[in-house]
Amino acid sequence: MTQLDKLFKLVIWGSSDANIAFRDLVKLLYALGFRERIKGSHHIFYKQEVEEILNIQSQGSKAKPYQVKQVRNILLKYKLGADLDE
Repeated sequence: MTQLDKLFKLVIWGSSDANIAFRDLVKLLYALGFRERIKGSHHIFYKQEVEEILNIQSQGSKAKPYQVKQVRNILLKYKLGADLDE
């Protein structure tokens, strides 16, 4: 199991939202095919097949827990991540 697989499972399970490293969440979104643009401290992620945009910020070295929850909701809604280890 790769590090991205473990991170994906942590995000999906939702038991560690306050302990997800910001840079790891960014890596996961890149691996899932999201594109990024940065405006100040806001990292805005978008993907053609996904209607919503994800706006995430760091809180120290961690991602904000409510934003991890938003990412989880998008991953579940669009069933993203099934092809992560391919």
